[in-house]
Amino acid sequence: MKKTIAFVACMLFCIASFAQQALWGKSNLVSPEIHDNNTVTFRLSAPKAVKVQLTGDFLNEGVVDLKEGKDGVWEFTTPEPLAPELYSYAFVVDGLRMLDPSNVFLNRDVNTIVNIFIIGGGQGDLYKVNNVPHGTVSKVWYDSPVLGMDRRLTIYTPAGYETSAKRYPVFYLLHGMGGDENAWSELGRATQILDNLIAQGKAEPMIVVMTNGNAALEAAPGESSLGWDVQPTFMLPKTMEGSFETHFPDVVKFVDKHYRTKAAKKYRAIAGLSMGGFHSLHISKQYPDMFNYVGLFSAAIMPGKNVTSPIYQDMEKKLAIQFAKKPALYWIAIGKTDFLYKANEEYRKLLDAKSYPYEYFENEDGHIWKNWRIYLSEFAPRLFK
Repeated sequence: MKKTIAFVACMLFCIASFAQQALWGKSNLVSPEIHDNNTVTFRLSAPKAVKVQLTGDFLNEGVVDLKEGKDGVWEFTTPEPLAPELYSYAFVVDGLRMLDPSNVFLNRDVNTIVNIFIIGGGQGDLYKVNNVPHGTVSKVWYDSPVLGMDRRLTIYTPAGYETSAKRYPVFYLLHGMGGDENAWSELGRATQILDNLIAQGKAEPMIVVMTNGNAALEAAPGESSLGWDVQPTFMLPKTMEGSFETHFPDVVKFVDKHYRTKAAKKYRAIAGLSMGGFHSLHISKQYPDMFNYVGLFSAAIMPGKNVTSPIYQDMEKKLAIQFAKKPALYWIAIGKTDFLYKANEEYRKLLDAKSYPYEYFENEDGHIWKNWRIYLSEFAPRLFK
């Protein structure tokens, strides 16, 4: 008996020591340090390193060198203040990319992990968790008879949904190539954007449904029955060959059945980035009585040459039917340096030739999350007015 008690006591001591070790392993460095003037200092302790660099989406040079100081601490301060925004970065130590051990806040974009931070004020405040009423984010499984599997959605319900009997409009928000149902809530800050816009009275309270656009998958990598053996990748089957568009009524039926929705075209919107913009374009024209608001964010326009799905056939005829039904808003947005800029320009020429009404938003930068967060914050206030 005494041996058993001693063994249990030893195990408890080891567990406690392991937990304390995790606490003691915390870096004492402050990195990133955001100064009052919005310049930012990055620090890394690497006394044996020969060269330490910083890469981030706020650096025009791509990478910059840190300078070694006292006790092997390397440091870099941005020469200019950073504009309000969410930023990502990583270190490169002697050619090896690594995360900042002083910053526990991370995002995964497909198969790349980066540290993140927010510069507040202006646009950046939309991405912060502010002292406003908060909606609820749920991970929900639905049955898709068309795809023959259960699949997962991320669903945002606005503040007050659980305590009211109201019915709400629904916004279907789609991710890009290599993304999943977590992308908009994590990388896109969709939850914070909606919370803040609704609290400010700029957007209507709405349900937001964030789908997984990879029709061959049940859910995000590591969160399905495939387990951790399958790594995130861009090279996925059944993405832009018609399967996702064909099955989309399964999603709408599920949402209308299980949530207090206003189940009519007048109260539905669909938008997406890149591949999600491609899906939004083709879903909305395939089912012209389903969506009254359509948003194309840096959208891919046409499928590959060898794709033969009927979803993409008779495009001009389907567009004619869609626009004859007068959608309340058809909104196209893209950055000036986006690699899909030319394709979007050609698509707008097609719409112009047919005198189909749409609104166009163009800004700087390219095919990046910075732009897509801006597009969401511009598009959402236009819905359901």
